[in-house]
Amino acid sequence: MKKVTINSVAEYAGVSKKTVSRVLNNEPNVSPATREKVLKVFKELDYKPNPIARGLARNKSFIIGCLYDNPSKSYITRVQSGALEACHKFNYNLLIHPCELRGTELIENVGQLLTTSRLDGLVLTPPFSDSQELIDYLKQQDIPYARVASAIQDDSSISVRSNDEQGAFELTEHLISLGHRDIAFIKGHPDHSATEKRFSGYRNALVKHGIDFKSHLVAEGNFSYHSGADSAKEILDLDPMPTAVFASNDYMAAAVLKLATQRQLKVPGDISIAGFDNAPIARHIWPGLTTIAQPVEEMTRQAVEQLIMQISDPSTEVYQKVLEAKLITRESTAAR
Repeated sequence: MKKVTINSVAEYAGVSKKTVSRVLNNEPNVSPATREKVLKVFKELDYKPNPIARGLARNKSFIIGCLYDNPSKSYITRVQSGALEACHKFNYNLLIHPCELRGTELIENVGQLLTTSRLDGLVLTPPFSDSQELIDYLKQQDIPYARVASAIQDDSSISVRSNDEQGAFELTEHLISLGHRDIAFIKGHPDHSATEKRFSGYRNALVKHGIDFKSHLVAEGNFSYHSGADSAKEILDLDPMPTAVFASNDYMAAAVLKLATQRQLKVPGDISIAGFDNAPIARHIWPGLTTIAQPVEEMTRQAVEQLIMQISDPSTEVYQKVLEAKLITRESTAAR
């Protein structure tokens, strides 16, 4: 069978090659009717664009890179899901690249990645989205980038985040409404801006309701299950033991739940436990975790979509969005 080319599609659809290219790259200036007609021809002819030829023609690789350094596999899976949805829409490919934020090799690592992979742009997830050193480097290299869940105030770059501070405030207030006054808190990774945002929300809720902040009720975690287990031991060994625990993510909360159960504590009868993120584990364990739903997929999808649009047209207005974090109550919390 003769190979289907962009010229074949243009001839079959009765449009110009340029119009087919615009539809292929999801560019504007194409009427809905024409776009639908060309897409229909793509399907009828089973047209599959050649990414190499397409990249050479436009001096692009049509590859977006995604940097991550997060101990939660669930988080990265959700990031990847949102990024892939956006890439698929614009016929881009996605390269997931693990890095370590700590140390002096970050910039060298990213520079090598950009050189070997010819990326058109980068999407930065926490903690990279809060690395001023990395952001300054990308600006110097004129590499388009988008930030997910970043606290950096920068009006010149794409940013999509959720309101973590407000979410933590609402969850803490929910525990207070159930009669809890001694509420322990497990912090997250020190390099993530979300850590301080969630801690701030927790403290602000205590202040609003006239509850004294007690530093001994705060444990240091890093968003991993293992760190949650260490923090759980520290908290559950307290005398008197707090009546509720708010962990900065669901994996640490799950670790608290496991240790509480091993110690024959009833959840939520003896102690209420809550997390953050609404990761799959929050729904799959028993009792189900009360948590804050952070729209990770949607944040990443919007960030990557806007990044690709900026790559196609550098004059595109900088997109910055704050998405709502929502309280989800389940069986792990109850009245004191």
